[in-house]
Amino acid sequence: MRILVVTQYFWPENFKINDFVLGMTEKGHFVTVLTGKPNYPNGKFYKGYNFFNKRSEKFNGVDVIRSPLFARGKSGGLNLMLNYFSFAFFGSLTALFRVKEEFDVIFVYEPSPITVGIPAIVLRKKLHIPMFFWVLDLWPDSVEIAGNVKNRQILKLLNRMVISIYNHSDKIFISSKSFSESIQKKNVGVEKIVYYPNWAEEIYLSEKRDLVKYRSMMPSGFKIMFAGNIGDSQDFESIVQAAYLLQNNKNIHWLILGDGRRKRWLEDEIMKMGLVANFHILGNFPAEEMPDFFCHCDAMLVTLKKSEIFSLTVPAKIQSYMAFGKPILAMLNGEGAAIIEEAGAGISCNAGNYKQLADNIEYLSVLGKDQLAQMGVSAKKYCNENFNRSSLLKKFEQEFIDLNSAG
Repeated sequence: MRILVVTQYFWPENFKINDFVLGMTEKGHFVTVLTGKPNYPNGKFYKGYNFFNKRSEKFNGVDVIRSPLFARGKSGGLNLMLNYFSFAFFGSLTALFRVKEEFDVIFVYEPSPITVGIPAIVLRKKLHIPMFFWVLDLWPDSVEIAGNVKNRQILKLLNRMVISIYNHSDKIFISSKSFSESIQKKNVGVEKIVYYPNWAEEIYLSEKRDLVKYRSMMPSGFKIMFAGNIGDSQDFESIVQAAYLLQNNKNIHWLILGDGRRKRWLEDEIMKMGLVANFHILGNFPAEEMPDFFCHCDAMLVTLKKSEIFSLTVPAKIQSYMAFGKPILAMLNGEGAAIIEEAGAGISCNAGNYKQLADNIEYLSVLGKDQLAQMGVSAKKYCNENFNRSSLLKKFEQEFIDLNSAG
């Protein structure tokens, strides 16, 4: 199979699509990636990249075609919209003039924004091949909630765009079962919708971990680790409030691994609240080094703000945490919390309930090692049964076969 992947984000940015590309390549398929210039999450182009250079690259033997875009920057909405629509515009031009090969299917990766579908539609019309669209974030719902966009006319226009992109898709893959109802309301038949959850990369399943490399960065005591984007959606306000309630418990430490638009705010808030001794901002590191950090913590933290749209979302880090086999502390609603509870992988509380999060942390911090270890075992077992990488890659292949058979 010849697969053309369209994604605004790709290596060296850390996203699930990187592993999808590697997995399909390992299975003997020919993959090409159309993407932008890396600038997520810190808002600046990665070292060695700018608007004009590196139009083509190789990633583990895979051809990568890079389109120009405007970096997302650190400030709010305007820069972000320019980032989104610049990839839609320049990506469409790149699709028209620089994609020369023949392909069997287009696979679109959409964690946000939905505008990644625009160059994909250009390619679908140019190449006359099916398009599979993997939805990890519901638009325009998430723009209204997370982006605080209240203008009804803008939301109406975005909704029309979403409907058009969905209607141009031959299959719509959803990372959360809860997405189905919302997508069906946009004139999409249930027969087009395929449940396709995130999986954990092989690095989290491997037992190869460097136990010494980052040991010097680790405090003693009960260590809670948050890994990923430090953004608006993750509700760091509530995390800080929970830490404030626990500040006198010198055994509890918060380890923050990652970067994002709210990192500076978090650092300032930690200073203002007198929590410098409780928090450890570790920085941003390559995905392959995550297990070397995870092995030093006692529990992993996943949070989302309180909103209807986020209650439908399953953060990709849940699968990574589960695969690694650490207890999970969750402060979120809906499907993500239900998965953790069903798996027996940790403890969850409602989104925004920082008092309960603090209580849950204290409870876990005094549990015996055997009880904590059992949560990790349950997490790994559930992950292997429900979010198996090999099975999900095969499912993609089968959906392509079925679509061709039906056609």
